[in-house]
Amino acid sequence: MDCWDFAFVGRVLAFSETQSASRGDDGFRQEGQDHAVLFVWLLLAATWLYAYEMAPIASEPFLYSSIAGHLTGGLHHFTLHRSRSTPLKHRYMVWKSVFLLLLMEIQVLRRLYENIYVFNYSPSARMHIFAYLTGLFFYTAAPLSLCSNFAVEVYEFSANRVSEFIVRGKDQMASSEFDLWEFVNPLIKLGWRHWIGAIIFLWGWIHQHQCHRILGSLRERREENHEYVIPHGNWFKLVSCPHYLAEIVIYAGLVVASGGSDLTIWLLFGFVVANLVFAAAETHRWYHSKFDNYPRDRYAIIPLIY
Repeated sequence: MDCWDFAFVGRVLAFSETQSASRGDDGFRQEGQDHAVLFVWLLLAATWLYAYEMAPIASEPFLYSSIAGHLTGGLHHFTLHRSRSTPLKHRYMVWKSVFLLLLMEIQVLRRLYENIYVFNYSPSARMHIFAYLTGLFFYTAAPLSLCSNFAVEVYEFSANRVSEFIVRGKDQMASSEFDLWEFVNPLIKLGWRHWIGAIIFLWGWIHQHQCHRILGSLRERREENHEYVIPHGNWFKLVSCPHYLAEIVIYAGLVVASGGSDLTIWLLFGFVVANLVFAAAETHRWYHSKFDNYPRDRYAIIPLIY
């Protein structure tokens, strides 16, 4: 099975991506997307729990209730000291990583939905093992890059909790209060740049889904008529690969949501842009070679530029 979501693999897959252009073959096999969703979810859950336990951004009433809970023996021994031992800037950075991972989980969940309900791949569909492994690598490295500054800490925290559970058992685990508001409230307290980044992310997210629906409908028509079709609608009015453009917008949103100060996320963004621009150029050339009546005013991926 040809694969558009693996534009990230560069020239090796460029030809197969070009051939998939008007068929709507986008996304790697459902099994691979399942792995991506599960990995991002586990990383998000571990980071969120770490942030809640070790890097709270708490209000004063919550601190007082924490002290009272500690005196009565109702809280985990880390609760009283966790907010004092961690600098405020560090705590905000941890919660920023939770925010970014939450956006990434929204992205991979939508891609899984599209693989199942939008593209409707046949049971016999296959993809190259190199593309499959490359996709798994990307969707492992990308989420890790969003929390790279705390990945080791999160791992050690999670490993200690699992070890404690195995050794002591559920009944012997130290009790801990769970406050749903304090679990979510730090995300609301993030700065305006993070929420502007989320808006940019959702803008690209919505347009990518709309473009994928267009491509999915073309794939169904091709199976009926055995003909390639030029896609129209949404950002296809402007570029040949609007789903790639939307992907760039999505990752640009992540850069903005990160505050723009994390080199690792900038490198991730540069990697995505470079590979998608290259793949879009290959797809654009394929469109022009396949269709004599292909719109000449369409750019490859960036309107009015390229």
